[in-house]
Amino acid sequence: MTDISKGNRKHMTLSDRIIIEQGLNQQMTFKSIAASIEKDTSSISKEIRRYLLWSGEDPVPYKGNDCVHYKTCTIDMLCMWDCPGYCKDCDRKGCNYYCNLFESASCGRLESAPYVCNGCPAVGSCSKTHRFYFAEKAQKRYAELLVSSRSGINISPEDLKAMNELISPLIRKGQPLSHIFSVHGNSLNCSRKTVYNYLDQGLFDVRNIDLPRRVRYKLRKQRWKENPIMYDYRRRRTFKEFEKFSSAYPEYEVVEMDTVKGTREAGKCLLTLLFRRSSFMLVFLLPSCTQKAVKDVFDFLYEQLGRRIFMKTFRIILTDNGPEFKDPWSIEKDDKGRRRTFVFYCDPYVSNQKSRIEKNHEFIRYIIPKGRSMHNLTQDDARLIMCHINSVARDSLNGQTPFDLAELLINKKVLRSLGLRKISPDDVILKPALLKK
Repeated sequence: MTDISKGNRKHMTLSDRIIIEQGLNQQMTFKSIAASIEKDTSSISKEIRRYLLWSGEDPVPYKGNDCVHYKTCTIDMLCMWDCPGYCKDCDRKGCNYYCNLFESASCGRLESAPYVCNGCPAVGSCSKTHRFYFAEKAQKRYAELLVSSRSGINISPEDLKAMNELISPLIRKGQPLSHIFSVHGNSLNCSRKTVYNYLDQGLFDVRNIDLPRRVRYKLRKQRWKENPIMYDYRRRRTFKEFEKFSSAYPEYEVVEMDTVKGTREAGKCLLTLLFRRSSFMLVFLLPSCTQKAVKDVFDFLYEQLGRRIFMKTFRIILTDNGPEFKDPWSIEKDDKGRRRTFVFYCDPYVSNQKSRIEKNHEFIRYIIPKGRSMHNLTQDDARLIMCHINSVARDSLNGQTPFDLAELLINKKVLRSLGLRKISPDDVILKPALLKK
């Protein structure tokens, strides 16, 4: 094998196959043909034997009767046609396809290289079985083989049944595949893409519609942006000021803040606080989406944790420009006027500046669909939502859960004072049924 052919591992193209066909017609050796397309000699031999065509296969015509018993055969009426004479002289299709005694008179040229009749000077007058290699036909059969070899599923019925019994109950609980693979990846012995393909083919008890997220997003429209008015609450609290402050104090944890509303009517809503480093999210039920309700949550945390732990845990708050957050002074300072945190605001219409909490809200929407009222929710329900969402393994955390990182990065008093506990991986539920138990 030459150095050039040794490194050439690509599949043959139509141009390569045309060169092979021309070489066979010119009675070139396999070695000469291989050198012209920079392939190994064995590759040429395998290519020809894999895609050659026999007599009778389109476009190779039938070339007479090549039976070894031709001269002595007296069989007639094989095809039930009222034909005069013997079947061996039939000019329709020949008796070779009907006779059980047929034995082909093989040609030595077909038993060894070149294995085909291309380039044979006697091919026109020979009545024996013919075999040819045609480049276009070989390319077509090659393309069909690429498709057929990748169709179907490469798994036994027993393994498929075991995979279905493992995955389907977890998906029905609302668990995403990322979480399932983080917990049971070693048991599945396949990639996540393979599981998606099996779901597309309907091989499981669940379907694509059962997945919490299996849709395509529409292209977002670019909103026209105007220079925001510098309201008093935003002074020295813009996103640029946040970037300067957080870069000057990288040791401080950034907590993203937002609200999740139910119906458009005024009423209960959820206040969410997400720690960037661990993706750990706190959820509090607000009786109303007001500035006072937000202040009450921070006063509660300040009282439960104490000044020192609170300031270390909630040093930097990043939120949007919602009306419930437009009183930063009540959040930043305690009742004695002492500073306890720093509040900053994202630019208007730029939600990606706090993208992590926006992304995390999807888990809440799995449990409380958009437009559903939160009138019957209690803080115990919010605590239950916290526990299940923070127990979901994330790709962004290398298969770990926010709980795993929170136990390392967040003061344990925060988790203990709020009564939070980690849920077993297989018991995680991200469906509305979670709140009906």
